[in-house]
Amino acid sequence: MEILRLKEVLKEKGLTGKELAEKVNVTENTISFMSTGRTQPRFDLLIQIAEVLDVDIKDLFNSTKEPEELETLYIFKDGSYIPIGKIKK
Repeated sequence: MEILRLKEVLKEKGLTGKELAEKVNVTENTISFMSTGRTQPRFDLLIQIAEVLDVDIKDLFNSTKEPEELETLYIFKDGSYIPIGKIKK
């Protein structure tokens, strides 16, 4: 599993790897290697990339945890069920 989701964020923002490389002052190859998981960026570069892409730094990463299975809780009121929250299954 790739941890860094740079490729997806670039697509969402409508930016090319070349444009990002110019804005953060690295080579296009550096961005390409990061996008394909061949190399991992330095922390300071990640901060720059997040700023340029106008995203929270955590948005550059895929989750490493499995999503919890949640069950929706309902109450019955006035003839219909109304969701009131979620609990772990």
